[in-house]
Amino acid sequence: MRDIVAALVAVLLVFVALRLATALTRDRRKRGSEREAIAAGGRTILAEIPTDEGLLFFTEDAAAFYLGDRPMPKARIAAARVLINGAPIAVAARPEHQAAAAIGSDLVQQRPEGLARDRWDVSIDIEEGGTVIVPCGAIREQISQELARGIFDAVKRTLEARG
Repeated sequence: MRDIVAALVAVLLVFVALRLATALTRDRRKRGSEREAIAAGGRTILAEIPTDEGLLFFTEDAAAFYLGDRPMPKARIAAARVLINGAPIAVAARPEHQAAAAIGSDLVQQRPEGLARDRWDVSIDIEEGGTVIVPCGAIREQISQELARGIFDAVKRTLEARG
């Protein structure tokens, strides 16, 4: 009897392991097809942001940035901010928006070691389109910080090129 129970448990464990492996493979293929679709549309992936529902892609093409499917036309971006727990620590703005966007010095550059466990976001102000918050997360070991810096740097380069 004990051997039968052990065999059933072993079969169950093998079944669960195979199911997990299949799910991981399916998710990897799904992400690959999403990346291919984005590239086929002429966009470049700047960041893959983990969310509760999966990955959210921050992409760009010649005319706009995209948070998922939401476009942010580059010509209409007025300013961008790196936020930690909702407080801005770095700002980039077009010259006509500099005074309204100013917060002082660029603390991201002053603290290369980063802030390990705070909530990181990027706020992008769009003329006549409101503000888009790009949630970069609160993941340890600077992953969220690197996502926020990468997104902010891309938007900042665009603002500087247009300025």
